[in-house]
Amino acid sequence: MESVIRFLLIGAVLVNCLQAGAQSSEKLKKEQQRLEKKISNTKSLLRKTKNNTEASLNSLRLIDNQIKFREELVYNFDNQVRTAEIRIKQKDVEISVLQARIKKLKEQYRKLLLYAYKHRNKYGKMMFIFSSSDYYEARKRSAYMEKIAEIQKKQFNVIRQHQHLIGEQISEMSKDRNLKVQILEEKKQEKVTIEKDKKKQEAIYNKFRQEEGKLMSQLKEDERKKEVLKQQISAAIQKEIALAEEKRRKAEAAAAAKKKAAANTTTTSTSGTSGTTTKPETVPVKKEVVYTETKESAALSKSFEGNKGKLPWPTEKGSVTEGYGRNAHPTLDNVYTNNNGIDITTSRGASVRSVFEGEVTSVLNIPGAGKVVIIKHGNYRTVYSNLQETYVKAGSKVSTKQAIGTLLIKDGESVVHFEIHQVVGTSVQCLNPSLWVAR
Repeated sequence: MESVIRFLLIGAVLVNCLQAGAQSSEKLKKEQQRLEKKISNTKSLLRKTKNNTEASLNSLRLIDNQIKFREELVYNFDNQVRTAEIRIKQKDVEISVLQARIKKLKEQYRKLLLYAYKHRNKYGKMMFIFSSSDYYEARKRSAYMEKIAEIQKKQFNVIRQHQHLIGEQISEMSKDRNLKVQILEEKKQEKVTIEKDKKKQEAIYNKFRQEEGKLMSQLKEDERKKEVLKQQISAAIQKEIALAEEKRRKAEAAAAAKKKAAANTTTTSTSGTSGTTTKPETVPVKKEVVYTETKESAALSKSFEGNKGKLPWPTEKGSVTEGYGRNAHPTLDNVYTNNNGIDITTSRGASVRSVFEGEVTSVLNIPGAGKVVIIKHGNYRTVYSNLQETYVKAGSKVSTKQAIGTLLIKDGESVVHFEIHQVVGTSVQCLNPSLWVAR
């Protein structure tokens, strides 16, 4: 009986191991699909940039992304191969354990059958019971005979069950081996493609190295445009905060005046002919402009925060070609650029969409940055630059993924510049959009 229970426990442990291995394998496959989607996306963008007369820095960044994604995919393949190998070794051990246990069970079952055959005479069984010294011993002997029969059945069922389990294990192991062979072939192909991408990358590097002076001039111009964009966005947000604060103060002043008028009326009616004392006028103190949240905007802020890392991209498809913060120049040594947001290269003239519900507070037209849309989400602001045309205006209410405009096309490419800001008291903080949008 104990051997049956022990064997069932072993079977349960093996099943749990199988499930854990399957979950790990499934996670790696999902990661593989995500990387393959990114590779397909950048490949499509690179195919479209080939129509340009010249290779651009953006196409170089796209190739960098393509190489990075392919290398991540190769690493993913390595993990899948290792996982498959570990599972195969585990299955070999599990199958050996199961076969040894089945061999032992068969031997026990054989002995039970032999014993049952020798004592198959029903009179022998009855004599075994009737030869008891008393009634209670006879009951125990009868229960013993019934238990023997029950164990025989269980042993038989356990053998059949685990023979089936071994068959499934062998089938699963065969699938793992086939998957391993397939992954190794894909891995070889990816390595070949990486080498091709690196050759393209080197050719573009060499071209740009010969035009270092031109690149430096272009870089200075781009940095000047970025600074203008930064100042204009900051001024627009500060103006919006000031207007909201002024509106709030006017509402408070009107409420205070109404309250004072009501108090004066009460004083006049109750004072009669007695004189009244007039309080000296107080000089208003100029307060610093502070953004004050309403209950509605506080709820929206909380909802926006709750979607950190899950917000949709401002374009349906694309590849981040310049990240947030300090970025090394793709070709110039020891040269860095600063970015208050992220730049996403996408298909030419693509549509731009709001990443979350909110209200449009500004639509600007900035030289070098096209049209710029700022959307308020409580005390958060999202900024969309490089737009050719817009479908919204200040005061428009927008929903998540609603189209707000289309992108400029420059040198055959379209790049959306996307920023996220948070208003805290009197200051506006710039946030890293990569931490907010979905992977």
